[in-house]
Amino acid sequence: MKTIKDILLGRTSVRRYTRDKLSQEELDFIYEAIQNTPTSYNGQQFSVISVTDQDEKVLLYEITGQKQIKTCAAFLVFCADYNKIRVAADAIECPFPAFPDTMDGIMVGVIDAALAMQTAYISAISIGLGGCCIGYTRTCDPERIAEILQLPKGVFVVCGLAIGYPAESPDLKPKQPLSLVIHQNHYRDNDMRDDLLAYDKTISAYNRNRSGVTTDNDWISHIVDYYKDGMKYDIEGYLKRQGFEMRK
Repeated sequence: MKTIKDILLGRTSVRRYTRDKLSQEELDFIYEAIQNTPTSYNGQQFSVISVTDQDEKVLLYEITGQKQIKTCAAFLVFCADYNKIRVAADAIECPFPAFPDTMDGIMVGVIDAALAMQTAYISAISIGLGGCCIGYTRTCDPERIAEILQLPKGVFVVCGLAIGYPAESPDLKPKQPLSLVIHQNHYRDNDMRDDLLAYDKTISAYNRNRSGVTTDNDWISHIVDYYKDGMKYDIEGYLKRQGFEMRK
């Protein structure tokens, strides 16, 4: 196995995979690591749909356009899940509060699912696999994806994770310097524009010179454009249709 240092500091997103399938032992290790994810209140407000059926992976690829879903060995879909605790509460006739309808309730489910995904990602890399987180699973036709995955009310997709044996070795993408990431004791109060502009140039140079497909994308305007596109998604409407009223 790789060391924790190698895993965390050498992490890249792998989008091309070999045709090799994962053994049940490899899958069980990842599943058990997911099972031990830390969660809010130990409520375990998440579930994972493990998609290994090729026809279903192809169908999800056709919806999202993300080729790595079709070619990976397993596609794990991480969901916020209040259905389980509601069923449990009903079983002992315990009145169930409207916590999932609050913003904090939504955040708790998302955080738990995200922690589970990171656990799965690290465990997969530790045994020689590659992975790629796919947020588009959440926003691209979410109701159709919920239908395919047969998600009940009280469950919604947070993110997907493609895993498999890597068929590429992507360059390590530069991240923001520690001066922008780690704030000592309070949020930094000095001008950060120079650091941000320098990072923008670093990303632009990386995109022009990286191995594989190159682009002219910078960082600042590219991310802002992503936010503009993101405003088109009716996630609030989808969540309401999945049983989350978001009252406060």
